[in-house]
Amino acid sequence: MITLYHCDGARSFRPLWMLEELGADYELKMLPFPPRVLAKEYLAINPLGTIPFMVDGATKMTESSGICHYLGVKHGPTPLMVGPEEADYGAFLNWMYFSDATLTFPQTLVLRYTQLEPEERRSAQVATDYAKWFLGRLRAVEAATANAAFLSGGRFTAADIVIGYALRLADTLGLVRDFGPNVAAYWARLQQREGYQRARTAEQRAGEEQGIKPRVRP
Repeated sequence: MITLYHCDGARSFRPLWMLEELGADYELKMLPFPPRVLAKEYLAINPLGTIPFMVDGATKMTESSGICHYLGVKHGPTPLMVGPEEADYGAFLNWMYFSDATLTFPQTLVLRYTQLEPEERRSAQVATDYAKWFLGRLRAVEAATANAAFLSGGRFTAADIVIGYALRLADTLGLVRDFGPNVAAYWARLQQREGYQRARTAEQRAGEEQGIKPRVRP
């Protein structure tokens, strides 16, 4: 049984969504955010104190996009993956890495300096600068979805899951109003997927059952 440690709305939503799209069996363990502060016992499981943390037998992983890649290969075959024999293989891998290294990174600073830091340490300037950084990098997604429903392989893939989470986080941070028309339409399509909706339901249900309240969002 795969075990996924997750916080409401956190990057661990990527592998949660991937698991639902795969129809895989898993156990979802909810933690308050940030767990390194509010659930210090979690450090004995994952010394980094970060989310996600996935356990699959002897395999233990902490990187959300990497977990999605692992699940697609290990628990495939699945059309969610684009293989090296396909023309879009390079583009697929680029989106998988772009998702966290380029898109989610500046968002974490917006989150930190608008919500997580004590009031006296919050900075509207830092948040604004990194929001602009994120929106600038989002132009790549705007261009890619101008004439295509999904990012690679001519179908919905894990690339759409990992990029889709960045759009969900942007929505949470109030940045959705600055989406271009193509990204806005793409985000709407992703939210209509049954796998996405099942992941949202699983997140909510597990939180209620385990007594973990969802994060307060602006």
